[in-house]
Amino acid sequence: MYIANFCCNICCNIFKRKSKKIQWLLFFIAFLGVLIIKGFGVDVNTIGLLLIITSAIFLGLIFVIIRKIGNSENPLVIINYFMILAFVFGGVMSIDNWIMPNNLQWLLLLSSGVFGYIGQLYMTKAFQSNETNLVAPLKYLEVIAMIVIGSIWFDEVYNLWSLLGVFLILVGLIYNIYLKRKIS
Repeated sequence: MYIANFCCNICCNIFKRKSKKIQWLLFFIAFLGVLIIKGFGVDVNTIGLLLIITSAIFLGLIFVIIRKIGNSENPLVIINYFMILAFVFGGVMSIDNWIMPNNLQWLLLLSSGVFGYIGQLYMTKAFQSNETNLVAPLKYLEVIAMIVIGSIWFDEVYNLWSLLGVFLILVGLIYNIYLKRKIS
């Protein structure tokens, strides 16, 4: 996801939507916060890393394309194409690893599908109505939300490094929004 914001900035430049140097610095500050939270492990799966980078490149490109399409396309059409592709690719990739869910797991799958659909709808509308380099950094809030959920629901404990990472994400995010509003 965080690589996607980088790719989004690159795509914005390709499609003549310039990002200022300070926005690149703010992106780097927020990304540094994510690295601090995630840690710097040495046991990285190379294939997984390549898939993540490829996914992030396409995600950044999708963000820019959705903005380029603007309001000429209904967000439900965009979301349905996304959901169909996710279903096909996810289905193919899960064939060898499929385990039949129990009733509670079916309920959780159904609720994640419904809430995911609603989230996609509003995210697509946000990308259609605002500049991509303003909306994309807001996705950093996912990291903070996951930390809060992890500490409340799963009793995870975070150290000062994690809090420093959250602080850097918030500084990069809030200052980027401030600059964008000041320019507009």
